[in-house]
This record gives sequence, C-alpha cells and structure tokens, in this order.
Amino acid sequence: MFETIRYVVKDNIAWLYLNRPDKLNAFVAKMNHEVKEAIKSASFDEQVRCIVITGEGRAFCSGQDLSEVDEQMDHGQVLRDHYGPMLKQISKCEKPIVAAVNGVAAGAGFSLALACDFRIVSERASFLNAFIHVGLIPDSGNLLYLTQLVGHSKALELSVFGEKVPASAAVEMGLANLLISEETWPDDVTAYATRLAALPTKAIGLIKKSLKAVSNLSFEDYLELEAQGQRVAGLTMDHREGIQAFMEKRKPVFSGK
Repeated sequence: MFETIRYVVKDNIAWLYLNRPDKLNAFVAKMNHEVKEAIKSASFDEQVRCIVITGEGRAFCSGQDLSEVDEQMDHGQVLRDHYGPMLKQISKCEKPIVAAVNGVAAGAGFSLALACDFRIVSERASFLNAFIHVGLIPDSGNLLYLTQLVGHSKALELSVFGEKVPASAAVEMGLANLLISEETWPDDVTAYATRLAALPTKAIGLIKKSLKAVSNLSFEDYLELEAQGQRVAGLTMDHREGIQAFMEKRKPVFSGK
C-alpha cells in the first residue's frame, strides 16, 4: 500500500514507520503524501485510539531529501503542495499522536515531531533546526509549535544558531515529554502508546481542540467552546463508564466511544 512508510495497526495503536533508512528517513514528496494518507486512515479507523510515528533504522527523520531540491524551484510552493497538506491532516486528527524519536530529528523531521501531541525520545535522539545551515527559515509549522513549547527567546536561539539539542536537554527544556533508555525503548514506547490508547479517546480529541483555541478566542468565547465540548464528552459511553466505575469502586475500562 505504501512505498516510503510502513503502516501497521495492532492493539488499537497505529504504527507509522518512516521507511527510508538508507536516507535517514529524509522526506520526498511521496513520503509527505503517504504520511498524510496514513494519518487520515488512522483518523477514520474506529479500531485506532493512538498513533505513533517513528523512524526505521538509526534516525527519526533527517528532513528534506536535498537530492530532490532544484534551486530553480519555488520552495514556498513545495510547502503548499506537500508539507502543508500533511501538517493539516495531522492537526485535524482528534486522536493522540506520539512522535517516538529514535534518532536525529532535523529540519522538517524536527517540524514533524513538533506537530505531534507528544514527543518521547531515546537516549540517542536529538533535535536540530538545520534550516539556517542552508540559508533557509524553519518551516512546516516549526516556529509556531516551537514557540509554544519553549518560548520566543529559546525558539529564536535554536533557529538562528542551529545547534543540536540532545535528548536529555530536550526533556529539560520541554521539547520532549519522556526520555527512554535504549535497552527498554521498544517496550516503553509500546507501554506509552498503550496507556494513551486506553484513555477516553473522544475526550482527548476535545482537549486537543480546546488547547488549540486557547490563544485565538476571547475568554467568553472560550468558555462557550468549553461548554460545548463538555456537552459532547458528557454524552459518550466513556463518560458513563467512568461514572459507573467510580460508583462500583473499580478501574474504568474505556472503549473510546
């Protein structure tokens, strides 16, 4: 079905592997398209309650494959045609998306990780805003997400100097949520995704929607959005299960519905 990624659904988790390990999983146009299609498929699949994006081999994603870059091309149009649609699909997804960063995430690979809801990193992972080294600006939503995570000053520093951020520093500055050792990486990534997949999926989607609206709405409009979201959450099977489990003094078993 796919040529540049590997897509597997197992135990309510959609695993999306960037699969160009000989090129450090660098983006080509086809990969942009296939990531978009995989996220779209997972969004509509009722069996999927969590999505994990990771890389095959020793890298997460090294950014744009420069062998596809023609210096006569319109770089802005490349973003509009290939990266924009992929990022919009990720942003629209109501299910939790985890970037399991197993190695370097550079350039647009860094942007991809930033676009996800959670970033968990292995000990050999690193982030690099490499754009400055080829005379470009961070793109693919990079500065939007980066500023939200680390603030204006740090985002500017990471972008202007283009220095590598190792895994431990990424956790300290809020770029990553969790550092995992190499020895336990596969099991701990699965455990993290499994934990997310067991939570009330629709409530997570409503939380994501509310967080995106925080900086764009007035206080009054935000309270109305919150009320609308809570109405929807209150009608879910998971809400009923949560109340029933509380009354019965047991752990709830959520269905994602």
